[in-house]
Amino acid sequence: MARKKKGGEHGGHGWFVTFADLMALLMSFFVMVAAYSTQDQKKLQLVAGSMRDAFGTSKESRFAGIMEQDGVPVRDKIKSARNVDPTKASDRPRAGTPDGDDDGEMAEKGRGFAAAATSLRQALQNMPDIAELSKNIIVEDTREGLNVSLVDQDGRSMFGIGSTQPFDRARDILVQIAPTLRRLNQRITVTGHTAAMRPGQKPEGPAWELSAGRATTVREILASNGVPDDRFALIAGKADVEPMFPDNPYLAANRRVTVTLMREEPIVPMGLKP
Repeated sequence: MARKKKGGEHGGHGWFVTFADLMALLMSFFVMVAAYSTQDQKKLQLVAGSMRDAFGTSKESRFAGIMEQDGVPVRDKIKSARNVDPTKASDRPRAGTPDGDDDGEMAEKGRGFAAAATSLRQALQNMPDIAELSKNIIVEDTREGLNVSLVDQDGRSMFGIGSTQPFDRARDILVQIAPTLRRLNQRITVTGHTAAMRPGQKPEGPAWELSAGRATTVREILASNGVPDDRFALIAGKADVEPMFPDNPYLAANRRVTVTLMREEPIVPMGLKP
């Protein structure tokens, strides 16, 4: 004869506890869905500004190559990082100036450079090996003007070590953009830069002479391909005093030559009468 168990059974409704937990999770899920379906634009901008300030990211930036096409060209470092009040953040982030007043005059003049930037990019994109060269080219609109920079990458330089003469690939780029520069009316500056030497590293040459010599060579190539001499406003070498990446002055990309279409009223050709 079977013995009866002493005392009452416990835990007979354990399934109800599991069911209650499931209902609580489902309720939380639907509450979150409802909360995200009604977005507050101001709060979203505040969150976006805080995230960009914390991580230094921008949805307009891309990391595959550094020839600008749709947004701000960046490498594996942050170039245009700046502190911005999160309440003034926008949902269309872009590079600007630290003083934050680039929405008025800067934007107005920037529209005037849009055609020039498009022409230069089109000239570069017509090159047969542009896919490979794109990592050595930066086209960007700055407060000073429209910059076209030839930059070094690790294992792929634009100039020989200690030389003021460019490799053929850099010369081809300059020859390709010269006709477009000739058609535009803005004055031009050419600036050479070198990267800082790591402690104990042997310098490739005198930094000031090297950067100035490369800038002079670039001017000569542009002039020999039709850019008038009176269009050049400044040819300068700045050694390593203005690195593209101040947080890492040893990066290869700090070695560059920049051709700038100056942001000013176009020069009036000689002999032109009103």
